[in-house]
Amino acid sequence: MLTQLRTIVRASGSYLPERVLTNFDLEKMVETSNEWIVQRSGIHERHIAADDETTSSLAVKAAERALASAGLTADDIDLIICATTTPDLVLPSTAALIQYKLGVHQGAAFDVSAVCAGFVYGVSIADKFLKAGAFKRALVFGAETLSRIIDWTDRTTCVLFGDGAGCLILEAQYAAEDGRGVLSTHLRTDGRYHDKLYVNGGVSSTKSSGTVHMEGRDVFKFAVAGTADVVYDAFAATGLSVDNLDWFIPHQANERIIMGGAAKLGIPADKVVMTVGQHGNTSAASIPLALDTAVRDGRIKKGDLILIEALGGGFCWASGLIRW
Repeated sequence: MLTQLRTIVRASGSYLPERVLTNFDLEKMVETSNEWIVQRSGIHERHIAADDETTSSLAVKAAERALASAGLTADDIDLIICATTTPDLVLPSTAALIQYKLGVHQGAAFDVSAVCAGFVYGVSIADKFLKAGAFKRALVFGAETLSRIIDWTDRTTCVLFGDGAGCLILEAQYAAEDGRGVLSTHLRTDGRYHDKLYVNGGVSSTKSSGTVHMEGRDVFKFAVAGTADVVYDAFAATGLSVDNLDWFIPHQANERIIMGGAAKLGIPADKVVMTVGQHGNTSAASIPLALDTAVRDGRIKKGDLILIEALGGGFCWASGLIRW
């Protein structure tokens, strides 16, 4: 008997630019060292977009891989949501450009701005639309070219960030007995912390794009201690617990933040998916990049329970529980 619609995951996809910038490369650019970067962040290398690559072009390559994995085409997609801090243009949306480049001619496309938490926000929004029956199948992206807004003379920030794109194909299906799908999402924002992680530019304020600035200690403290509420809310909403988890995929900001957050939640280290060492902090792209990595190397399997969680500028933070 058909009951209610549920949002299930059809496939994932990701793409990283070919150029790799190592810590040893950065030693030649700013006053830093491989040891200093690894000790404080766990990052060894990051990928940097080529001059002719944009946020939308990275996203399109990720989408092509996801569509191939799902056995779908552009005609099967009717909703595109792109979480990004680094859009191609002020307007139109990067999602609209992705739609055009993929050859999708139906449905809706729009961007989400919630910085590092943007992908989880995007999944939550798509989930609501799909469960309501407004759309059938969505491409949800986290895509960034953060190298465009980095001050490459600031050793405290330039060592942290990288470029990349990842996505999920989400589909509305009637609930099945196996319980697959997006089980719960929870979103928070507290603008009182807006000056802890920000870009010092904008169209209406400075008429420029600006560069990333961060109060590292304050962000670290909040990321470890201040974001657990959305995880506890997810467990309360579903009747599940840490013991039920197969995988924890947090925003890939910093190895110490990731492991500190996992420890606070009581999640064993062997259940944490971590790609920050190879990707750096790719903001909204970090969770779908890490997720797709774990799918393609065989760690994530059908039926696994996955917790995604992120903190971004704003502060914005969010969680999602997904049965794969």
